[in-house]
Amino acid sequence: MNSLERCLTIMNGNIPDRIPVVPQSFMLAAETAGIKVGELSNNADKMVEAHLACIEKFDYDGIVIDFDDASLAEACGASVIFRDDEPAIVNEQLPLLKDLRDVENLEIPDPWKSGRLPVWLEATRMLVEKVGDQVFVMGRADQGPFTLATLLRGAQQFMEDLMMEDPDQIKKVIDYCRKAGTAFAKAMKDTGAHATSIGDAYAGPSLISPEMFREFALKPEIQMTNDVQEHGIPFSIHICGDTTGIVEDMATTGAKILELDWQVDLGWARKVIQQDTVLMGNIDPSDPLVLGTPEKVDAMAREIIQKTRGKGLFLSSGCAMGRNTPPENFMAMINAAKKYGTEERLREMERIS
Repeated sequence: MNSLERCLTIMNGNIPDRIPVVPQSFMLAAETAGIKVGELSNNADKMVEAHLACIEKFDYDGIVIDFDDASLAEACGASVIFRDDEPAIVNEQLPLLKDLRDVENLEIPDPWKSGRLPVWLEATRMLVEKVGDQVFVMGRADQGPFTLATLLRGAQQFMEDLMMEDPDQIKKVIDYCRKAGTAFAKAMKDTGAHATSIGDAYAGPSLISPEMFREFALKPEIQMTNDVQEHGIPFSIHICGDTTGIVEDMATTGAKILELDWQVDLGWARKVIQQDTVLMGNIDPSDPLVLGTPEKVDAMAREIIQKTRGKGLFLSSGCAMGRNTPPENFMAMINAAKKYGTEERLREMERIS
């Protein structure tokens, strides 16, 4: 199998020749190509150059196209700070929404014209054109509804709003953000991407309670998932941190892929999440991928494969890999999939279970 076939086999619920590796590696890709992360922010050619250099050097199975966490917010009108060596960020000192009711004056951004969204789409289209018949390409649609709302309002203020403001008004802001994100995610289908995804980090238990997640974030994620997948492209959701308390809720979205961070026991997650949902993860991007050794990366990857039995698994980092990830550690993750995730081992684990 080639890399694309390997990934699609997993997504179709079958056993591939081995477990595929789909890392969140855009910062490491830039480092590999000798390009500053900041140079990728508004340059599709450099993003493509970076990913092609990285996949040629390390030979993994899937590309996750990501620039930063600020592009969709910028397209909505938010102020953004650009940095040379790190991804762009929203300037939360100048929130777009001075008042929650300001959302009524915002237009839904056109993903083909607004801000830097066309750059994301062009980079995705170019990579699909160059390697999409061989490699799995996931074009991110930037931030999820709750997180985008947080960025437009400012994190501290939005947390206060959750406690003090009318919940219906809060939900109007989140619904605007859902519509903006959905338009972007649907546009990814037209690039030829094999999947699209969102990150909804602020919706995780690191910031809000599971009860608040269910009240404010879950329904928009469900609706967005339905709308995007009915449009004809598989959808993935990533929430940073220890999402153990909401993993079963995340599974109710119907998203084809769930990207789980390193704090979640992937073996447990595989037991409680429907088998036709692909789990993507979840080696700690800090330790062992940056701070550890190849042996420690190998051991963690082996444990993940064994605990999940490799069922419906994309082996990956739990979150975005740092640009300072040692190449030997990244190679250890890739090689672990080849050692412990072979078709023979997968079939053996399936028989034992």
